[in-house]
Amino acid sequence: KTSPIHHDGRGVFRELANPFDATRYHSLVIDPPTLPADLEVSAWTAEGEIMGVRHRHVALEGVQFHPESILTVEGKRLLTNFLAALPST
Repeated sequence: KTSPIHHDGRGVFRELANPFDATRYHSLVIDPPTLPADLEVSAWTAEGEIMGVRHRHVALEGVQFHPESILTVEGKRLLTNFLAALPST
Protein backbone atom coordinates (compact mmCIF):
# COMPACT_ATOMS: atom_id res chain seq x y z
CA LYS A 1 0.00 0.00 0.00
CA THR A 2 1.22 3.51 -0.75
CA SER A 3 -0.07 6.74 0.74
CA PRO A 4 0.62 10.40 0.00
CA ILE A 5 2.73 11.71 2.88
CA HIS A 6 2.42 15.40 3.81
CA HIS A 7 5.19 16.94 5.92
CA ASP A 8 6.56 20.10 7.51
CA GLY A 9 9.60 20.43 5.21
CA ARG A 10 12.11 20.30 8.05
CA GLY A 11 14.70 17.72 9.19
CA VAL A 12 14.63 14.53 7.12
CA PHE A 13 11.84 16.08 5.00
CA ARG A 14 13.94 19.09 3.91
CA GLU A 15 13.52 19.88 0.20
CA LEU A 16 11.28 16.86 -0.49
CA ALA A 17 8.15 16.98 -2.63
CA ASN A 18 5.06 17.65 -0.55
CA PRO A 19 3.20 15.37 -0.57
CA PHE A 20 5.10 12.32 -1.84
CA ASP A 21 3.96 8.71 -2.13
CA ALA A 22 5.42 6.32 0.43
CA THR A 23 5.14 2.58 0.99
CA ARG A 24 3.27 1.32 4.04
CA TYR A 25 3.38 -2.42 4.78
CA HIS A 26 1.07 -2.22 7.80
CA SER A 27 -1.62 -0.08 9.36
CA LEU A 28 0.17 0.83 12.61
CA VAL A 29 -0.13 4.51 13.53
CA ILE A 30 0.36 6.68 16.62
CA ASP A 31 -2.82 7.55 18.50
CA PRO A 32 -2.54 11.38 18.70
CA PRO A 33 -3.66 11.67 22.36
CA THR A 34 -0.77 9.37 23.36
CA LEU A 35 1.94 11.48 21.67
CA PRO A 36 4.38 12.67 24.37
CA ALA A 37 4.84 16.44 24.70
CA ASP A 38 8.53 16.12 23.71
CA LEU A 39 7.53 14.86 20.24
CA GLU A 40 5.99 16.90 17.44
CA VAL A 41 4.24 15.60 14.34
CA SER A 42 6.42 16.08 11.26
CA ALA A 43 4.46 14.04 8.68
CA TRP A 44 0.87 12.85 8.20
CA THR A 45 -1.60 11.43 5.69
CA ALA A 46 -4.59 13.32 4.27
CA GLU A 47 -6.70 11.38 6.78
CA GLY A 48 -4.64 12.78 9.66
CA GLU A 49 -2.70 9.59 10.45
CA ILE A 50 0.69 10.43 11.96
CA MET A 51 3.50 9.27 9.65
CA GLY A 52 6.48 11.08 11.18
CA VAL A 53 7.56 12.51 14.52
CA ARG A 54 10.49 14.65 15.67
CA HIS A 55 11.83 15.22 19.17
CA ARG A 56 11.58 18.86 20.17
CA HIS A 57 14.94 19.02 22.00
CA VAL A 58 17.31 16.37 20.60
CA ALA A 59 18.18 15.22 17.08
CA LEU A 60 15.73 12.32 16.86
CA GLU A 61 13.21 11.61 14.09
CA GLY A 62 11.06 8.64 13.20
CA VAL A 63 8.79 7.70 10.32
CA GLN A 64 5.92 5.23 10.09
CA PHE A 65 6.52 4.22 6.46
CA HIS A 66 9.33 2.59 4.51
CA PRO A 67 11.76 5.13 2.98
CA GLU A 68 13.95 2.25 1.73
CA SER A 69 11.18 0.85 -0.48
CA ILE A 70 11.41 1.38 -4.23
CA LEU A 71 7.80 2.61 -4.17
CA THR A 72 8.65 5.49 -1.79
CA VAL A 73 9.25 8.24 -4.32
CA GLU A 74 11.40 10.48 -2.10
CA GLY A 75 12.96 7.65 -0.07
CA LYS A 76 16.52 8.07 -1.30
CA ARG A 77 16.49 11.82 -0.66
CA LEU A 78 14.94 11.33 2.81
CA LEU A 79 17.69 8.86 3.72
CA THR A 80 20.30 11.27 2.31
CA ASN A 81 18.93 14.01 4.59
CA PHE A 82 19.08 11.60 7.53
CA LEU A 83 22.71 10.68 6.84
CA ALA A 84 23.69 14.33 6.29
CA ALA A 85 22.38 15.17 9.78
CA LEU A 86 24.67 12.63 11.47
CA PRO A 87 27.70 14.09 13.24
CA SER A 88 30.92 13.47 11.35
CA THR A 89 33.61 11.43 13.07
